[in-house]
Amino acid sequence: MGQTTLDDDDLFDEAASEMREDVEESLAAARESLPEGDTIWDVDADNTLGVLNGLRSALDTEDAADHLTDAKKWYTMGERADAFEDAEDLKAQIESLDAVFEDIEDAHEQVSDLASTIPELRGALDDAHEAAAESDAEADADAEAEEAEAAD
Repeated sequence: MGQTTLDDDDLFDEAASEMREDVEESLAAARESLPEGDTIWDVDADNTLGVLNGLRSALDTEDAADHLTDAKKWYTMGERADAFEDAEDLKAQIESLDAVFEDIEDAHEQVSDLASTIPELRGALDDAHEAAAESDAEADADAEAEEAEAAD
């Protein structure tokens, strides 16, 4: 029975090592899938809506989020199985990436809100200026009519 126990322990150690590698690989893949800083900083667009739509696309982190989710799953399994001798570094990396994802998600939501608001705002401003121009034209016409009546 001693040999079986040794084999089981060896197998467990190997599985724990592989699980840690899976967590580390998923964390690395998540970091690599994040948008580059220049991607959200440098834009090529002709107008504000183009900038916002480009930024919203750059802030799409679906692939990176999937990798982070995988890392969390493997980490949780390893922790519950007490497979890791020291997993504080993994936990810190996961928490750090979680914070980055929260910031990205907040920015994505704000940009999405702006992208939907800007066209409406533009329309409202155009309408307000058009109404002001019509009002000015009517006032000018009224003033001309009054001058014509006064001249008669």
